[in-house]
Amino acid sequence: MRFAPAAAALSLCLAITASITSAGGPGTPDPRAEVLIAQGQAALSAGETQAAIDAFEAALAVDPGYTPIFIDLAEAARQSGLQGKAIRYYREALERDPGNFAAISGEGAALVEKGALEKAKRNLAKLQSLCGDACPETVALQSTIARGVPARLAVESKADSAAAN
Repeated sequence: MRFAPAAAALSLCLAITASITSAGGPGTPDPRAEVLIAQGQAALSAGETQAAIDAFEAALAVDPGYTPIFIDLAEAARQSGLQGKAIRYYREALERDPGNFAAISGEGAALVEKGALEKAKRNLAKLQSLCGDACPETVALQSTIARGVPARLAVESKADSAAAN
């Protein structure tokens, strides 16, 4: 009984300290993850998508709470032609940060590349309502939608239509 107030105060202090350190700022990644992210971005710029994916996945293993890694992974997946995987990464980023303009725009672009123009237009409407028409992400998605479905998908859909008839 004599130690109850001291134990309560100590546990409260530890709880506050733990919540502050776990809340850590999502704005800065673990320094080790930061190095891996930089390596991944360099590899992606050099066109080495698999090396970029490997670096981003390693960064995610080091710092699973840093949401921008998912956007980097999605960009690498898009460059590899894996739009479905890219969409999954963008959606993971959006689950963690629903107002992430880069994730909304990137998902919309991946949807266009996959041939889902109507879904991409919904992303565009969402971006326009959140950040306006002059927002860089909105402009990028508008231009992607204006370019339309990639030629390879347009040819495939025409061949599928002809085969169905």
